[in-house]
Amino acid sequence: MNDKMNKKKEPLTDTQLLMTITICIFIVMYVLAMLLLKGGFLHAQQIFDLLNDNASLIIVSCGLTVVMIGGGIDISVGAVTSLVVMSCILYLNKGGNVIFAALLALLIGLAFGLVHGLLISYLEIQPFIVTLAGMFFARGMTTILSVNPQKVDHAGFEALRNTKIEIPWLGYVAKNGNLVPARMELGVVIAFICVIVIFLILMFHRLGRNFYAMGGNQQSALMLGINVKRTRFLSYIISGILSGISGFVLMMHTGAGNATNAAGMEMNAIASSIIGGTLLTGGVGNVAGTFFGTMTLTTIKKIVVSSGLKDPWWQSITTGGMLCFFILLQSIVLGRRQKKKQA
Repeated sequence: MNDKMNKKKEPLTDTQLLMTITICIFIVMYVLAMLLLKGGFLHAQQIFDLLNDNASLIIVSCGLTVVMIGGGIDISVGAVTSLVVMSCILYLNKGGNVIFAALLALLIGLAFGLVHGLLISYLEIQPFIVTLAGMFFARGMTTILSVNPQKVDHAGFEALRNTKIEIPWLGYVAKNGNLVPARMELGVVIAFICVIVIFLILMFHRLGRNFYAMGGNQQSALMLGINVKRTRFLSYIISGILSGISGFVLMMHTGAGNATNAAGMEMNAIASSIIGGTLLTGGVGNVAGTFFGTMTLTTIKKIVVSSGLKDPWWQSITTGGMLCFFILLQSIVLGRRQKKKQA
């Protein structure tokens, strides 16, 4: 008994430490926004609005986190999401079925994941080059499908899109005295499911451990008997499927799409993953951290707008500064831990 009590507590892993830092920064930042800016930040609906607006980004970021943990990169996810949105809108407007539209989204994402995975894993072409080609191809296909903006005109889909989950006890009383319940879209539920599933795979499944081992040191992974090619292939399959799901969720949120839909989403997804504690070098990261990374990124943008700086370049400047801050923070924290280990 005494041995157990005297036993040293195991230190946090790099992944857990970076995730904890991100969560703490998000909480502090949001509390400061509540105290200084007040407004909508005082209502729970502000959190739900952030989730509603960014459910598709959360899903894409989860897929990108898996790829980055394995030491890869996928810059096609935003373009694939746009292609999925446009394809599903045109299909539904021609009288298609909502379930088949969801399957179409999954198939498009899976197709890109398969091609990327095969070229990168088995032909050993650089991930950046392959996914860059995939990005241009997806954007071109989206433009071929329709140059003009499209809106969903389908009764079944509109019923699905307008379905909201209401939480009265988290609502607020409006100026007219009426209770306004907090509302959450179905896309947020899908995003949470994706986060939980990927979290469980990374933490408790052999495949997740293989991703970390491959990203940490590919040679060591090979010596441990891990099929690196298959593992890398599966990481791109997961990223592709989640891009397809993201496209359907984005369509549920906006109800419309155009050729530039989801433009820049891949950069926001990379930023969310890095802010959440995922290293570009691989081997470190967690989708729970990525979730809070996405929330941190979108919250700081909301704070910038609420501060009166509504011009879009202020959001870009803030994102860039924030990304540099987190990269520097990661470098300092991990550098200090490495020195302690060597000592």
